[in-house]
Amino acid sequence: MLTSSPSRRAVLAGAAAVAAVAGAPVLAGRARAAGASGYRWRNVVIGGTGFITGVLFHPRVRGLAYARTDIGGAYRWDGRRESWVPLLDHIGWDDWNLLGVEAMAVDPAHPDRLYLACGTYAQTWADNGAVLRSDDRGATWRRTDLTVRLGANEDGRGTGERLLVDPRDSDTLWLGTRHDGLLKSTDRGAGWAPAGGFPATPSATGQGVTFLVAAGRTVYAGWGDGGDANLFRTSDGVTWEAVPGQPSGTAARVPIRAAYDRHARELYVTYADAPGPNGQSDGSVHKLRTAGDEWTEVTPAKPDAGSADTFGYGGLAVDARRPGTVVVSTNNRWAAVDTLYRSTDGGRSWRSLKETAVLDVSETPYLKWGEDEPKFGWWIQALALDPYDSHHLVYGTGATLYGTRDLRHWAPRVRGLEETSVTQLVSPPTGRAHLISGARDIGVMYHERLTSSPARGMATNPVSGSATGLAQAARRPAYVVRAGWGENGNGAASHDGGRTWRPFASQPGIAEDAPGPIAVNADGSVLLWSFAHWDGTTYPAHRSADDGATWSEVPSFPKGAVPVADPADPALFYAYDTGTGTLFASTDGGRSFAARASGLPAGDSQFKVVAAPGRTGDLWLSAKGNGLHRSTDGGRSFTAVESCRASYTLGFGRAAAGAAYPAIYQVGSTGAITAVYRSDDEARTWVRINDDHHQWGWTGETVTGDPRVYGRVYLATNGRGIQYGEPA
Repeated sequence: MLTSSPSRRAVLAGAAAVAAVAGAPVLAGRARAAGASGYRWRNVVIGGTGFITGVLFHPRVRGLAYARTDIGGAYRWDGRRESWVPLLDHIGWDDWNLLGVEAMAVDPAHPDRLYLACGTYAQTWADNGAVLRSDDRGATWRRTDLTVRLGANEDGRGTGERLLVDPRDSDTLWLGTRHDGLLKSTDRGAGWAPAGGFPATPSATGQGVTFLVAAGRTVYAGWGDGGDANLFRTSDGVTWEAVPGQPSGTAARVPIRAAYDRHARELYVTYADAPGPNGQSDGSVHKLRTAGDEWTEVTPAKPDAGSADTFGYGGLAVDARRPGTVVVSTNNRWAAVDTLYRSTDGGRSWRSLKETAVLDVSETPYLKWGEDEPKFGWWIQALALDPYDSHHLVYGTGATLYGTRDLRHWAPRVRGLEETSVTQLVSPPTGRAHLISGARDIGVMYHERLTSSPARGMATNPVSGSATGLAQAARRPAYVVRAGWGENGNGAASHDGGRTWRPFASQPGIAEDAPGPIAVNADGSVLLWSFAHWDGTTYPAHRSADDGATWSEVPSFPKGAVPVADPADPALFYAYDTGTGTLFASTDGGRSFAARASGLPAGDSQFKVVAAPGRTGDLWLSAKGNGLHRSTDGGRSFTAVESCRASYTLGFGRAAAGAAYPAIYQVGSTGAITAVYRSDDEARTWVRINDDHHQWGWTGETVTGDPRVYGRVYLATNGRGIQYGEPA
């Protein structure tokens, strides 16, 4: 637990290029039981599942800690409830890029102040970053928009922190960027300008400043773009110099993290040959005695370049109570699994904590990854040591946050922290579970309860990573099929509603490299599997009429399209060719397809066709900014739905009392706001059911209502897991 009580554009041309908008309105970040919509929103509990890139304990407040993630926002630890509180759920559709948190900073002198540097991507197609600043620990925010991009979900996202409150002046902040050098604010983050005198030259493709850390009254900056030096410092906030005698060579190419032992007056730095979290094969650990600029290498173990045991170094934490006690992590050590090394003598000797670790993942069983026992973890770059408890240590991985109180027994500390990127949702009409989900990285899960992590963990037999397809036979709900990336077959079927699985007896050869969406007809007798590679290459779809034992190519199916089964007629399938704006249909169980309606919105692969439950030929087309369209004749013709300006994804749930048509849920717009809506009258009118406190960035992947519970809706997010809402 994280409670500490005893009983995570181009190079700047000049100062004008970083003009900031300092007068942005106050943004509410406080989680509420029910918003103005009258809905109560909660996470379907999985537990973590994403890359926790940073954890920060406040140095002077017992139990106050924050975590940042690469795509899922930031969190504050609530010691009383022993759970994390999401701080950025108010980020809306248009600002989705701000859900990636590049860096965070606290003010040692003012415990209520919190700063976040937000921006998920630094690519040319992404929006600029922003700095959010709070005076109440993230309950409310003020925002300053930058004219530079940040990259919280790019290489190097586990370095840092890149944001720092100056140790001499709480009004002064420093922000290290990837491609635009070092920025400085003298008004508590309201305005930013390039820091004069910083000697390193940014690169349009590099890492830039990898961390900022205070050592007494001196600020140190790591530099990841190469050159003669990769560590700089200033003692007056004006003049910067390269630190003399600093390490060099491949193992010290990129400084990853730094931490200062104020008792011993030594600065520790972890290094790797690449920024990570992927691609590291060498690394080292060094310490600097700041008084005399004396460097000492204290690397716990060297990577073996001649074997599979290669890795870099990442996480770093020093003990605020015990001089000379330091912990570091390896990173990208896939063969032997990453570990933490701990030293109590200033790095002269080290002990690996992995070998004696007892991992308890009973609260999040998916962390076994289909094996008998969980692993210590990979992608360890976030590491933090409680300043009030020398044995309270936490570290982040690509899937969770582990914590210990005795350096031996470890368990996930992720209650309230849900970072799943969700792609598939099915709510069965019968059975034990109300929800089956598919997500990136962790595959498919069967949710017996919405309030606890699935007891069966991720779907096994086979174990797969990112889910690309999930479908249930409408008239035979015990039969469910799935597709996704895996090492032992990329398709599987369940005959008990998704509780247990078995791989298809065979699969088309292209399924190994390009698994795509899959559909099953109404009675479960026919499977239709579409194939597309991540690079955009598409392949012919395949059909099976024997539960995946044999497959045959369907030449007339539009390549790359998403197959849609009619929920009432087993002979009917549909496919929407987003390239040409044409609806195709099959009347012979998927053997052949013919064009029906044409001239529909085209050009975007994310356009979606959904079939209304229990009806034949009742199709709805979500065409993003082109609106919502409906067909009641099996796709022969479509009519625009006048009540909808934009529709990104759509699903159905139990009808309202007295209503003859299922409730419709969508992410879209009836006016100026993109939000979550429900209609109880066949899309004639809509009511917004989320609110400004519950937006979760981009939510356009999938949404579905519960066929058994009126008003309940399940919403997929890209980084905030599965949200479910119910009338309050």
